[in-house]
Amino acid sequence: MNTTYLKQLAKYTFLAPAHNWLVAQFTGIEYCPPVGHVNFGSLRRLTPISREFGFDRGMPIDRYYIEKFLSDHVADIRGHVLEIADNYYTEKFGGNQVIKSDVLNVEKASSKVTIIGDLTNAEHIPLNTFDCIIITQTLHLIYDIKSALKTLYRILKPGGTLLVTFPGISHISNADWGDSGSWCWNLTTVSTQKLFEEVFPSKQVEIKAHGNVLAATCFLQGIATQELQKGELNYDDPDYEMLITIRALKTEVTL
Repeated sequence: MNTTYLKQLAKYTFLAPAHNWLVAQFTGIEYCPPVGHVNFGSLRRLTPISREFGFDRGMPIDRYYIEKFLSDHVADIRGHVLEIADNYYTEKFGGNQVIKSDVLNVEKASSKVTIIGDLTNAEHIPLNTFDCIIITQTLHLIYDIKSALKTLYRILKPGGTLLVTFPGISHISNADWGDSGSWCWNLTTVSTQKLFEEVFPSKQVEIKAHGNVLAATCFLQGIATQELQKGELNYDDPDYEMLITIRALKTEVTL
């Protein structure tokens, strides 16, 4: 049957939503509800479903991308490893590859903290110490990111790897940090690239954005990973940078 005829038939026979849906089925384009016919459902609200990033419902969506990133780079998590606040990811992804695990924090918040210090001024940490540094969802709390990156580069061993994640599109929660810090930055792949290339050789920096409009919307609402399908999580749309991941290497010393 002629497609043009079907379009005209649908236009005059069905209401606007049904007409648009039928046209989408025959043309292969994605259905877009007309103005006034978007079904907001549970999302038509002025407050989020959860203000806990989804922790109270399951795994937060940003953690899904963080763990996927680290699982892709388990070979880097080896030798002497430094992590911030605790060593959860070091133990989960490093396993027997890790010879020594250290935890850095600005204060002795738990028994796992082995080094107390501020990344913007940490001269007490020796040069060329760590084979790998894992720093997830932390650098955006530091106003002077450039100084922190210089410290991280200095304390990495030559050939060592820095694994970093930043929030892109995100709920901001300053209240969670009290006097110990505040949410200063939400970055993009462009700003991240420029920041890291001021410290690391550009050829040694790998940056990727994760997320899409659905994942970002759900993350802002505090909906958990378990409430989405894998295909919905694994689709990356470059216009919706929900999470930024960076793998940066310190150049080997050559003789």
